[in-house]
Amino acid sequence: MRLSTYLKPMLPTTLRDRALVRVGGDEARTFLQGLLTQDVPGLTPGTPRYGALLSPQGKALFDLMLWADPAGGPDVLLDCEAARAEALMKRLAIYRLRRPITIARDESLAVHWSAEPQTGAAVDPRLAELGYRWLAPAGDGDASDAFRVHRLRQGVPEGAAELGEDKTLWLECNGEDLHGVDYKKGCYIGQENTARMHYRQKVNRRLVVLPLDQSDPARQRIAYPALGLAIDHRQVESLDGVTLAPWLAAAIAEASD
Repeated sequence: MRLSTYLKPMLPTTLRDRALVRVGGDEARTFLQGLLTQDVPGLTPGTPRYGALLSPQGKALFDLMLWADPAGGPDVLLDCEAARAEALMKRLAIYRLRRPITIARDESLAVHWSAEPQTGAAVDPRLAELGYRWLAPAGDGDASDAFRVHRLRQGVPEGAAELGEDKTLWLECNGEDLHGVDYKKGCYIGQENTARMHYRQKVNRRLVVLPLDQSDPARQRIAYPALGLAIDHRQVESLDGVTLAPWLAAAIAEASD
């Protein structure tokens, strides 16, 4: 029997719908620390963190992964939606003022994903069931659709089409439950409303991925008919009897205790 009979074909791992924005310079981490929901100075190579850039009202503008520069040094790589990379860079530039910081796409690396463990890959910081991510030069093929299906089946929304742009409060996006906010860090844009909701336990609405036949058209953010799924922005009290991802059902139950 030929060797090829025993070998599985290599699946694509490159997420071509993601881009890397490099924020560079000695002040890069201090700069981002004052903007993002996640702690930046503590980043270490190979261990990404999930966070967001919010509006002053605490609504999601950009959700992203933060990576320390694999080569070391103070630079930070922001793993974001490719279609919104330019918008993210423009928004960051507004806050840069005269600081000696560079903000540019890094085309030398790409974001990779696999549902299975890979050498040098990190568990997705949002939810272990999402699989593994790493940075490396782009490979052949595109894993974007495969990851989208996997992510939605785990009940995790992301990106402007699902979270909304300046439409949804970060904690309503499940930002806390997906480890996307650090309450021990200093001030950042949108902190006041985010912290108030956390300490008062006032997350009354949630973005939820649920079966399409349980979706409320009046509250639906986006539908995926081919997957039989939809994303709704719903009052928590309206979710009784709705099929939710286990991690989200547990988070809602804990918050209501």
